[in-house]
Amino acid sequence: MQTKVMIIDDDLKLIKMLRKYLSEYSFLIDAFDEPLTALEKFGECSPDLVVLDIMMPGMNGFEVCKRIRKFSEVPIIMLSARGDVEDRIVGLEIGADDYLPKPFEPRELVARIQAVTKRRDPASAGDKKSLSYDFGRLLVEPSKFTAILDNEKLELTTSEFDVLHLFVRNPFTTLDRDKILNELKGIDCDPFNRIVDVTVSRLRNKLKDDPKNPQFIKTMWGSGYMFIGERLND
Repeated sequence: MQTKVMIIDDDLKLIKMLRKYLSEYSFLIDAFDEPLTALEKFGECSPDLVVLDIMMPGMNGFEVCKRIRKFSEVPIIMLSARGDVEDRIVGLEIGADDYLPKPFEPRELVARIQAVTKRRDPASAGDKKSLSYDFGRLLVEPSKFTAILDNEKLELTTSEFDVLHLFVRNPFTTLDRDKILNELKGIDCDPFNRIVDVTVSRLRNKLKDDPKNPQFIKTMWGSGYMFIGERLND
């Protein structure tokens, strides 16, 4: 099945170039230079992934991302000409999956798209994703890219699910930030930014987990994080 990519960027030259380049990799492209039009057409286009510019007049990419996250967990790769670390942090805080600074090589964008969609596609998962993890209140089924808390499905981004999957595979093990960063394949990051903490914080919020009295994720001060849920189906 071909991957459907929605591009939202006010740079018409970039849209034209990306449409031509990505089509050569068999991606189906819907491109918009008006964010509001893209949002109106979102349901009709039903994209598998969104490539979203940050710096746009009228409505910036952060606002577009927040609006998309109100009704969809589709993977979002954000673009920015500024390349600021803060842009990456803000993007992840509001639910983006990856970040690519401009200018970039189109082949790198293709690699990012392939990495994000592969991580999210159960059909491409390895043997480690064939198990389910039952912690009573929380059920994680990697083969379905699904996590259920108190009988309700959690809407997780690709990065959030990847980190949760890492935690449930390694309960009662301290995972440092380098280990967690390694799980966030494809994200442009360095050891000095807060990407891990932002992702864990978002995951905690969705798990309704109080950091002061954790049921699932415990902060190991100076070391990293530990998943402390008791698995029922060992």
